[in-house]
Amino acid sequence: MADSIPHPYTIEDSPLPKPAGHYQWAVRRSGSLVERSDRPYPTEAAAEASAIAAVERDMHSVAGGGRR
Repeated sequence: MADSIPHPYTIEDSPLPKPAGHYQWAVRRSGSLVERSDRPYPTEAAAEASAIAAVERDMHSVAGGGRR
C-alpha cells in the first residue's frame, strides 16, 4: 500500500473497537489531517480503497487550485 501512495500523502488505517472487526482510515498530507472516514468499513482492504479514493480527490483538488 505505501508504495502506491504518492509523497507527501500517508494513509493510516486502524481497527475500530465498535463494531468489532471493522476499520477506519485517515489521510494526511505532509503530516496534516486532510480527511478521515466517517463510517466503518467491513475489511481493511475496503477501508484502504476508500482512503486511496480520498487521496485522489485531494490531489485533483490541489492541482485544480482548491485546498492547499
